[in-house]
Amino acid sequence: NGAICIQPCSPSFHGETSFVCEDRKWQMLSDACANLDVQSLFQTSCLVVTEASFSFCSLIVSNVFSSLQRISETDFSCIIPDILSSPAIPGNIADIVDLLKKISLQLSENVTRAKMQSYSRIANHILNSSIISNWAFVRDRNAGSELLDSVNLFAGKLLLRNGSESVQEPFIATKGYSIHRNTSGTSFDFSMEFNNTGNITGHMVIPEEELLKLPRASKAISIAFPTLGAVMESTRSDPGFVNGMVLSVSLPEELQRVSLTFEKVNKLEQVEAQCVGWHSAERRWDSRACRTQLDTVSSVVCVCSHQRRTYKSFSILMSPATPRSMALDYITRVGLGLSILSLVLCLVIEAVVWHHVTKTEITYMRHFCLVNIAVSLLVADVLFILAAIVHNTALNYQLCVAATFFLHFFYLALFFWMLTLGLLILYGLLLIFFKVTRSVFLAAAFSIGYGCPLVISVLTVAITEPKNGYLRSGACWLNWYETKALLAFVVPALSIIVVNLVVVVVVVVKTGRSSVGEGCKSQDLSSMIRISKNVALLTPLLGLTWGFGLATILDSRSLAFHITFALLNAFQGFFILLFGTLLDRKVLILDYMNIFYSLRNHSL
Repeated sequence: NGAICIQPCSPSFHGETSFVCEDRKWQMLSDACANLDVQSLFQTSCLVVTEASFSFCSLIVSNVFSSLQRISETDFSCIIPDILSSPAIPGNIADIVDLLKKISLQLSENVTRAKMQSYSRIANHILNSSIISNWAFVRDRNAGSELLDSVNLFAGKLLLRNGSESVQEPFIATKGYSIHRNTSGTSFDFSMEFNNTGNITGHMVIPEEELLKLPRASKAISIAFPTLGAVMESTRSDPGFVNGMVLSVSLPEELQRVSLTFEKVNKLEQVEAQCVGWHSAERRWDSRACRTQLDTVSSVVCVCSHQRRTYKSFSILMSPATPRSMALDYITRVGLGLSILSLVLCLVIEAVVWHHVTKTEITYMRHFCLVNIAVSLLVADVLFILAAIVHNTALNYQLCVAATFFLHFFYLALFFWMLTLGLLILYGLLLIFFKVTRSVFLAAAFSIGYGCPLVISVLTVAITEPKNGYLRSGACWLNWYETKALLAFVVPALSIIVVNLVVVVVVVVKTGRSSVGEGCKSQDLSSMIRISKNVALLTPLLGLTWGFGLATILDSRSLAFHITFALLNAFQGFFILLFGTLLDRKVLILDYMNIFYSLRNHSL
């Protein structure tokens, strides 16, 4: 049981099929066999030149179309015949999902009706109710979520002619309307085939009071997927199942509430229905996005919160979900704001008193590390906010990549400068009579503090971005599910935390020895107070609180772990200001010369 067998595909296919042994029988685990060669597809099918208009569709392909460099025609229908003639087997499904994702990311400007029709025909091919069972064997378990995000992105750029547009395929339908504050109310009606037994319907309404929030004329786009819920169900282990179509909405940011009516597929099931939204970042159905307004035998009316950053797609489930709190968002916002203000104040104070506190080599080194820690964290916190804004405003993909790269670099720089400070403390405590010149220190500090993060950041983007695996879905940050790019941040950070934890233990041992053997309770109490101050000081300066991030990795669903982590780390800038600058003369460990002299006198 549990043994894996990998078998090559037949000669006419490329890829492989994986099997797992269960109860002494081989069961198919994933099927990556495909006969759709995307590279040759673009090279042979998309080189069309018409004498009358001299328009052409040209996609320059490199390494399985990782770079779509140029498209000059308003439509890319040239690839459709070959795609529709290929069987919708798991391997081909994966390739088509990847194709649609790349088109959405790089060719979604000025989406005309012709482009939307071509895109819908391709998506419809893999959403047909007759092939839904094939999705269970697609290697990427998040392929359904990737498809949903890609369609939302592409359809959201649809251009409206004469105030409306409608593109209908059997298993995907897109409708768009121009809206403004004087509109009495906008609704979208869908009636679509679910399987051979008949159709199901969906209805989306933008309330009139929501439309009054519009400052200018805008557009609303809605997409209906009658079979996508079954796709999600076939690739996930969640206990709930989708009992209706999936409705996606793309609205102006001023509108945040919509009313959705779903016809139930299973009208005999005597289980209470639940309205949910698809959490694009965590890739799961979330009850926080919606509330049930009316639940009958045949249909459910939901009122849902449309947040572009998180929720765009909604449906109904037949099982309860875990409720979640908004406390985490408020803690993050308040913490980052206070942290940024504190770090700015910290740098101002350091600039004012720099010549007074850097008279010796050791104090110069300490304050130099402190300033670079503050600068790295300040830039990282600002980039954190900017990355959220970039993703919220649906700006271009390249900008999101750039924001993620610099965010990754400066958070790594924060940790490597905290490592430099930790090594400096060890140098001061253990190598008292060994002198390091300022030039040697600066060369080593810059190599560790900025050199190592630069190498890791560049390698991460160079390895994962060509495969479109650098960014995660739903945020401008490192990918986890497909390429595990997040490990390029987690592994160095946790390793540095372990090293700095050893540094704190050494500090506790060294500073606690002065009272050992003296037999005086007051000396013992003084030593305990000094040790407690040292630990309290070094915990934020050396980033030990980031160690709680391990708990969020082990249990990503625990709200308590996430709140604890946010409380400890969102306010790190404030603690650096407090312990690193304002209490400079009050905490013994800050004055390294006093430590050196006390340890030396004690040893003598």
